[in-house]
Amino acid sequence: MTIALINDVPVLTLDDTSALIPRRFPWNKPRTETFRHRIEVYLKDSNATGNVYFARYFEWQGICREKWFFENISADMLQPLGVFVTKEAQQKYIQETFAFQHIECEVNTFAVKQCSFSLLFRFFVGGNLVSVGHQQIVFAGLDKKITRLPADILEKVRRYEADAEKLSLLH
Repeated sequence: MTIALINDVPVLTLDDTSALIPRRFPWNKPRTETFRHRIEVYLKDSNATGNVYFARYFEWQGICREKWFFENISADMLQPLGVFVTKEAQQKYIQETFAFQHIECEVNTFAVKQCSFSLLFRFFVGGNLVSVGHQQIVFAGLDKKITRLPADILEKVRRYEADAEKLSLLH
């Protein structure tokens, strides 16, 4: 707070009004982050007619998941504490893609729980959505039993939570 003079009258002003808004209100939620990774498509990724093999998208899910985790969550992949297990993976194809196109993958999280979370993968060519998929990831301790993710890791994962509009692409 500061005191300003307006027409020679002292006026109390707030420097930062965000302090007045309680954190629990949705309009005060931090902006969701989205991880982006560019994929180069080569002949090896396609069939004789140049269409990209559908299985490549699952491979790209794995590449994008690992890069997102390494760069934004934990560079050691939490190996000293346990392992990440992919419980479920799906991919929906919307439009064909071809060799030598550049594919942009966007990654967000959803259904974040104490021991698991899901990743949403959206693949674009020239700004057009060509495929969408997801993976459910479960964390297991070194004893291979499902265990809670560390609180600081959950906080980082939640920064990437998708909004309802992005999740609607899965249906």
